[in-house]
Amino acid sequence: MKKPELLCPAKDLEVLKTAVNFGADAVYIGGEAYGLRARARNFSREEMAEGIRYAHAHGARVHVTANILAHNRDLDGAAEYMRELEELRPDAVLVADPGMFMLAKENCPDVDIHISTQANNTNYATFNFWAGQGAKRVVCARELSLAEIREIRDRVPEDLEVEAFVHGAMCISYSGRCLLSNYFTGRDANQGECTHPCRWRYAVAEESRPGEYLPIEENERGTFIFNSKDLCMVDHIPDLIAAGIDSFKIEGRMKTALYVATVARTYRKAIDDYLQSPELYHKNLPWYEDEIRKCTYRRFTTGFYYGKPSEESMVYDSNTYVSEAVWLGIAEDIRADGAVRITQRNKFSVGDEIEIMKPDGRDVKTKVLHIRDAEGAEMPSAPHPHQELYVTLDQQAQKGDILRMLGTRE
Repeated sequence: MKKPELLCPAKDLEVLKTAVNFGADAVYIGGEAYGLRARARNFSREEMAEGIRYAHAHGARVHVTANILAHNRDLDGAAEYMRELEELRPDAVLVADPGMFMLAKENCPDVDIHISTQANNTNYATFNFWAGQGAKRVVCARELSLAEIREIRDRVPEDLEVEAFVHGAMCISYSGRCLLSNYFTGRDANQGECTHPCRWRYAVAEESRPGEYLPIEENERGTFIFNSKDLCMVDHIPDLIAAGIDSFKIEGRMKTALYVATVARTYRKAIDDYLQSPELYHKNLPWYEDEIRKCTYRRFTTGFYYGKPSEESMVYDSNTYVSEAVWLGIAEDIRADGAVRITQRNKFSVGDEIEIMKPDGRDVKTKVLHIRDAEGAEMPSAPHPHQELYVTLDQQAQKGDILRMLGTRE
């Protein structure tokens, strides 16, 4: 069996390094323009260069998103951006628009071109079209079943790579081409500025009864008729591999380092376990499921992979995220006395029981013995986000480990 690539998102340099450390074969990132996450932190040219160096030094690849649906005003700047990518040498640039494809082909000829899911890639003829144009990889539309992907794999050139989403948020619109955000807020989802109106609360109003709202199907929190559950395929790794998918893609370029580390580590272990032994994979299914529940999520679905889903299996009745773990920080350095330097992300206190999350799959339970600020002053708790702290634990952490606290939060 061919080992699939595990492709993870990164909103910034910290998350890129975390993704690589926790098992990603490749990461996808956005620059300061032309990607579909304009509200993410994203990467400056200098940060992108550092991220590419770090990934390559650790045997991982970097893909850069430039998958907006471009307008005339975008093209001159996009051409210059492609020339910058030629100098930076990421492993691939991801595009959706044929015009952007041509700009990439002309201005960064030494960088592979991948075709985004935004291009509505739903059949093998489309895949073959892009292969004929020189694309290295095509990302499946989310509306495809595993049976359709298997047929595509059988009917396209062997060297054309097939990528598919396996985990994360699902867009309610066809292949992510949404007009709601533009209509309600003036922010164009297809230009990277989505405000996620699919997560908002809706009701029906009858024209002759102004102010009287009729629920479509409501619980105590409201009605969320557009709000999809999150995709999760960690229980179905054998089927994904059997479909011939070359790259397993995790959604989430707005997500935290804890989220990316948790998902990367879990899918890394699931893939490796299955390739080592199907029996080992099935034995460890409860661990994968438990780990994934420690992420931030909206409950899970298998999407379209097993045929057209029912409304009940796809649409969730709340916009509330659930998280069973709280991110405290990344071990940025370890002092000679064993104190762990972190940039604090959520409140914790001396005496708390927390976990050291390690890239190899181990979770080490530990107790917080001391918290000190950058000047060495003792602190009973850490209430201030982004404060530099030195934390003494009763178990040893290593640089790159993540500190987290378990406990369900909504």
